[in-house]
Amino acid sequence: MTKTQQAPVLATFLADRWEQSAKKMAELAATFPESKLEWRPVGGVRSYGGVLRHVAFWNRYVADCLNGKQANDTLNELPITDYPTKAKILEGLHRTSQDVCRALRALPRMADRQTLELAVTFIEHNSEHYGQLAVYARLANVVPPASHG
Repeated sequence: MTKTQQAPVLATFLADRWEQSAKKMAELAATFPESKLEWRPVGGVRSYGGVLRHVAFWNRYVADCLNGKQANDTLNELPITDYPTKAKILEGLHRTSQDVCRALRALPRMADRQTLELAVTFIEHNSEHYGQLAVYARLANVVPPASHG
C-alpha cells in the first residue's frame, strides 16, 4: 500500500472504531436508570450523567477540530441545564459522536499526524470513560450490555 492510500484507510479505520466505541457507550448509557442519572459512587467524582455530558463535550471538541472550527475547551462538560435528562444526554452523545464520524470520514487523502493523533487520543479517552461507567453501573446493580454475551 502506498503512502497516499494509507490516509483514507486510517481515517476509515478510526471512524469505524469511533462508531463501535460510541455504540457501546450509548448502549451502556441507555441501561442506566434515569432516577440514578446524577448518582455518583463517592463524593468528588462526576455523576453518571456528568461523565456522559463530559464525553459528549469532548466529542464536540474533536468534531470542531477535525472540521477546522475554533474548538472551545473551557467547560469540560456539556451544561446540565441544557442536558438535564437521560433522553437529552443520549441525544447529545449520539449527535456529537456522529459529528466526529462524519468528520473522520471526510478527512483529506493525506491527513496529518496531528489529526490522526487527535482521533486516537479521544478514542482512548472515551474508552476510559466507558470503563468508568461500567464500574458505576455494576455498583448500581446494572449489568452492562457488553457483559450479556
